[in-house]
Amino acid sequence: MLGKLSLRGRLFLLLMLPLIAVAAVASIARYQVANGLSRELYDNTLLVVALTISRDVVISEGDVLTENLLDELTAALGDPVYYRITGPGGSFVTGYSDPPNMPAENEAVGNEPVFFDSVSLGKPVRAVVLREYISEPQFGGWVTVEVWQTTIQRSALSQKLVLQSIFLLGSVILTAGLILWFGIKLGLKPLLDLREAIGKRNADDLRPIRRWVPPELRPLVRTTNSLFERLAQAFALRDGFISDAAHQMRNPVAAMQSQAEAAMSAPTEAELRSRVADLAQSARATSRLTSQLLSLERVRGRSLKEFVQTVDLVTLIRERVRVFAEAQLRLDVDVDFSVTGTARPVECDPVLVDEMVINILDNAAKYALRPGGRMEVSVDFTPHSVCLRFADDGPGVPPEMRERIFDRFFRLDSDQSRGCGLGLAIVSDVAMAHGGTAQCRSDGSGAIFEVTLVA
Repeated sequence: MLGKLSLRGRLFLLLMLPLIAVAAVASIARYQVANGLSRELYDNTLLVVALTISRDVVISEGDVLTENLLDELTAALGDPVYYRITGPGGSFVTGYSDPPNMPAENEAVGNEPVFFDSVSLGKPVRAVVLREYISEPQFGGWVTVEVWQTTIQRSALSQKLVLQSIFLLGSVILTAGLILWFGIKLGLKPLLDLREAIGKRNADDLRPIRRWVPPELRPLVRTTNSLFERLAQAFALRDGFISDAAHQMRNPVAAMQSQAEAAMSAPTEAELRSRVADLAQSARATSRLTSQLLSLERVRGRSLKEFVQTVDLVTLIRERVRVFAEAQLRLDVDVDFSVTGTARPVECDPVLVDEMVINILDNAAKYALRPGGRMEVSVDFTPHSVCLRFADDGPGVPPEMRERIFDRFFRLDSDQSRGCGLGLAIVSDVAMAHGGTAQCRSDGSGAIFEVTLVA
C-alpha cells in the first residue's frame, strides 16, 4: 500500500496509523473503565437504597414503602427500583413476590451485601441481597433485603462516557492529522526546493550542489555530488576518447581514400597490385588502431567490480607467453618464463589482464626483440601484491622517456605502421584499475617493464 504513495503520504500514514491504533486501544480501555465506574457508582447507590428500604420498612413496621420514597428513588436513580423483604425463616414481609434469581455460587452471609446480574420480567437488572440482624419485636432475627433495578441508565452512562472519550480522541486525532499534514509539507520543503533546483539545471551542468540543506539531506546531497563528479569524469573520458579517435582516425582514413583512388587509376596490373597492397597495409594499421582505441575505452569504462574473478594468474600468463614464445622461436628469439614466491589465486579481471600482457608482448616484438635476442617473463608473488616483470635485451628506452611512453598516442618514432601509441597506455590503465602501477626501467641493457597488481 505504501509503495505507490508520495513521500508526504507515506510519512502521514506512518505517523497517523499508530495514533489511530493508540486511540482505538484508549477507547476500549476507556469503555472498560467507564463500565467499571458506572457499576461502582450504581452498586454503591443500590446498597444505600437497600439500607434505606430496610430502615423504612422497619420504621413502618412491615408496611410497603411510602409512595413518596419510591418516587424519589426512581427520580434519583433514573431506573425503577424493586424490592422484597423476607423475615426470619424466609417469611415474606413486603415488596414484590418475583425477585430475580441469585446465582448458586453467590450466597448472602452475615452483613456483607451480594451483588449480581440477572433478568427480571425480560429485562436485564442489577440486584443486591443484604442480610441484617434486626432487634425489633416484629422482626427479631435475620432479615433479608433484596433490591434490584433495571440497567438502562447505567448503560446509558457508560455509553455517554465512551462517546465523550471517542469525541475527545477523535478531535485530538483530527487536529493531529491536520498538523501533521501541513507540518510534513513544511518539513519537506527543503527537499522540494532541492528537487526544483536540480530540475532547473541543463544536461551539461554537473556542478556540485552548494545550497543549504537540513542535516538529514546532507548525505543525499553528498551522494548526488559524488555522482555528478563521476559523471563529469565519465563525460570527460568520453569526450577525450571521441576527440582522440577522430584525430587519430582522420589521417589513416584519408590515406586509405587516397590509396584507393590511386589504385583505381593504376596504369598496369602490377602497379594496381602494388597500390592495393599498400591499401591493405593501411587497412590493417587502421584496424589495429581501431582495436587499440576500443581496448583503451573498454579498460577505462569497465566496472572492475562486475568482472573480478578468482584467477590462476600463473596459468593465464604462461599460456599467453607460450603462444608468444612459439612465434618468436621462428625468429630465433629465446623467451623464458619463471615464477617466484608462493603462487596463489588472484582476484582480478582476466580479460583486462590478458589484454595488458598481449600489449606488453606485442610492444616488445615490435620495438625490442631481434634475431638472437632474449626475453624473460617472471611472476613474483609477495604477501600483498603480484609483480609481472618483462625484461628484454633490446635498445631500451631513454630515461627521460620512460614515463611518457605510458601516455596515449605517444611514440618514440614516427613510423605509424608499427603501432599507434596506445599499447602501453592500456597497460597503465589496467594496472591502475587493479590498484597497482606500471613502470619502465633498465638494468643496463634493454628495457624492463614491471606491472604491480594489488592482490
